[in-house]
Amino acid sequence: MNQPYVIGVDTHLSALPEADHLLRALAAELTLPEGSFGCTHLVRGDRPRVALSFAVPSRAVLDTVREWLTAKGYEVSPEAPDAVGRAVLYPGVAELTGTLTVADLLAASAIDRVAVLGTPGEPAPDQPLVTRDHVRPEWRDGELVLTAMPAAGGTLVPFEVPDPTPCCADH
Repeated sequence: MNQPYVIGVDTHLSALPEADHLLRALAAELTLPEGSFGCTHLVRGDRPRVALSFAVPSRAVLDTVREWLTAKGYEVSPEAPDAVGRAVLYPGVAELTGTLTVADLLAASAIDRVAVLGTPGEPAPDQPLVTRDHVRPEWRDGELVLTAMPAAGGTLVPFEVPDPTPCCADH
């Protein structure tokens, strides 16, 4: 995360959609200020789960978030679980709906760049990206990067699909 005021939140959730929902619900209750980030983090090891992190613009907001989450019974830590969080809440996310050009996506949000699977370099600024109203960039080396893939008609789509089919759903 780029911001110095970060808090980690342990959850008992194991699925990203549930973690996304919890993150958005907590952020709404906290009424986080503009410029805040909320990420999910896959935690491996003895107890695999999805943890959350919030990055906020000031120490005062961080203290309020910590106190509120602790009072609600959440286990909080003074840092994100790792440096590669998947951003769910970030500046401009509400504007990323429908089809946008890569340049418009970058201008409207905190996303620093778009990386396209299987291609070197970055996409053209005027390349259309169909958001599917589900844009989840990840932190990579201090940059917020959206991974996209080629789609029909010369467009791009975010690599992560909005409603993934669970593994073995047809068994």
